[in-house]
Amino acid sequence: MARLRSPAPLEAHLGYWLRFVSNHVSHGFSLKLEARDVSVAEWVLLRELHGRDGMMPSDLAARMGMTRGAISKLADRLVAKSLITRTASKDDGRYQALALTAKGSALVPELAALADDNEAEMFGHMKAAERKTIEKAMKEFVRVHGLRTIPIS
Repeated sequence: MARLRSPAPLEAHLGYWLRFVSNHVSHGFSLKLEARDVSVAEWVLLRELHGRDGMMPSDLAARMGMTRGAISKLADRLVAKSLITRTASKDDGRYQALALTAKGSALVPELAALADDNEAEMFGHMKAAERKTIEKAMKEFVRVHGLRTIPIS
């Protein structure tokens, strides 16, 4: 009978360290957004709409790696907060476009500044070359594994 290897400690896995860092970076950003009454998923949707005339929920769903139902729920919350509008097409009532309101458009740069602050807090101690090396490695990982959806959690 084959002898089983002793399991490696969690810390022996790169995935452990990626998740460890990611959780802390994401949590810090989440707290900053919560103070503005916005979730991370809402922020991503707002940022995706920024600079566009509108976007179909199905396109957002594909881009964000979410179901259309989940996008619909996010949109409902953002409509209730007066941050986006949902407009039906005159030609086809089934087609809807989501777009930022003036309030939403004004909020996106403020939230982006929070993202920049979080980035500086978490990674500001690193040298530019270290950051570039990590970024290059992560982008290569995304390319090799064909990852497409935007991280929202």
